[in-house]
Amino acid sequence: MKIICIGLNYKSHIEELNKTVPTKPVFFLKPETALTLRNRPFFHPDFSNNIHYEVELVVRINKLGKHIQKKFAHTYYDEIGLGIDFTARDIQADVFKNALPWEISKAFDGSAVVNRFLPKTDFANLQNINFSLLKNKQLVQQGNTADMLFSIDEVIEYVSQFITLKIGDLIFTGTPCGIGKVEINDELEGYIEEELMFKCRIK
Repeated sequence: MKIICIGLNYKSHIEELNKTVPTKPVFFLKPETALTLRNRPFFHPDFSNNIHYEVELVVRINKLGKHIQKKFAHTYYDEIGLGIDFTARDIQADVFKNALPWEISKAFDGSAVVNRFLPKTDFANLQNINFSLLKNKQLVQQGNTADMLFSIDEVIEYVSQFITLKIGDLIFTGTPCGIGKVEINDELEGYIEEELMFKCRIK
């Protein structure tokens, strides 16, 4: 399986990073070793002094697909979860400055938190899903899928032009504003609506 991450998919996040609004989805990959599953802790790596959380809705692909049309994209997933795309912001700034690939700042071990998924049928409208992140019981991020620049189905259509989607692949769909640094002993909790989706302790 592979982890496909969408960057710059919320205008509020683009503004906080002072980036340009993309005209097409921006995506990158994380390896399977990036997964932190089942509420296990995230071990802060020694190579960075500025690890940031980014909470994101996640969809899990349920069948093989290539060159998927938007009108059929909804048939390629039936579950929605929530995750964290951890980013080594100091390393990312350095690679950006030197126009280098950014996987070193995004794809490291443990950098993709995910725990449980909910049936897609639990949601009356996939374009109106609220999600949030608490750090040490304080709200730090909140978003709604209505604010996505590119919807889930548009992302699937675009990505599948370049990469064959397989059963079990995960798509992280982008983060809203409010990203920030984590410290050892912090606890992160992610919610879809009022449903607790994960807890993650920083160690």
